Amino acid sequence: MRRVVLAVLLLIAIGLAVNTVVTDRRTKAAEADVGQIVDTRYGDIQLRERGPARAPAIVLIHCYTCSIHWWLKLEPLLTSDRRVVSVDLLGHGGSEKPRDGYSAENQADAIAAALRRRGVRDALLVGQSLGGPIATAVAERHRALARGVVIMDSSPRDGYADLPFTQKIGTAPVIGEAAWHTTPDFMIRDGLADAFAEGFEVPDQFVEDIRRMTFTSFAEADKLPGYHDTPLPERLTATGLPVLTIFGEEDTIIVPPDAAADEYREIPGARVAMLPGVGHTPQVEAPRKTAALVRSFDRTTLR
Repeated sequence: MRRVVLAVLLLIAIGLAVNTVVTDRRTKAAEADVGQIVDTRYGDIQLRERGPARAPAIVLIHCYTCSIHWWLKLEPLLTSDRRVVSVDLLGHGGSEKPRDGYSAENQADAIAAALRRRGVRDALLVGQSLGGPIATAVAERHRALARGVVIMDSSPRDGYADLPFTQKIGTAPVIGEAAWHTTPDFMIRDGLADAFAEGFEVPDQFVEDIRRMTFTSFAEADKLPGYHDTPLPERLTATGLPVLTIFGEEDTIIVPPDAAADEYREIPGARVAMLPGVGHTPQVEAPRKTAALVRSFDRTTLR
């Protein structure tokens, strides 16, 4: 009997190991669903442009496991007199999902290359959660592309993020690869609920955004190796750009949100706004309040 049990356990272990190898090597080519694909040597990026083509640009960079769809409520509130460009990060949405290339630097270079191909420069960069450090990296590495930075619910450094249980399990070695194929939609929805204040109903599209990822992009896209060795407020200060930071007071992913916001107040001249009753995702939960803050700040950045 013991030999049978051992044999079964060995088969399970082999199956998981094979699954690990197969899943780790899976990639997906870019495939547009709401925008257009721009080829770059860093990876192919989906972006969508709305608003007057010759107006000052605002670039929107989404959160981890998200996509352009997470900006749908905010975009129309900005487009009357702004060229709004929403981008899918590598590994997300309609952008390419490569085997590697998920560092902050490569993500930033891919976005910058795509923006240049579309003639975008001197833009207000808006990044939410994972999009915050990526927007910062774009400003650091491609200064001509930025006239200001908006950070929404992004950890100022390591130590603040309290990730959902489903994400912790989903990125675990071997177990995570197996769970990736078997996690039901309701569990994904429950994990996503942590990104919002209590009572918010998670849209089906947000579940679909995770389903479109590969396991590799899910496991690697939020790691940003080495980037948080220097705190985000320090990096933003070094750019010399104007900065607006927005936090939801009910954020349960960046905790405590008020302490995180205080670190951004150390940036000379930075504006910090706290939104009551809002969780980790202001652009979805309170788009009008978020748009008003972004528009007011944007006007101060025009040269």
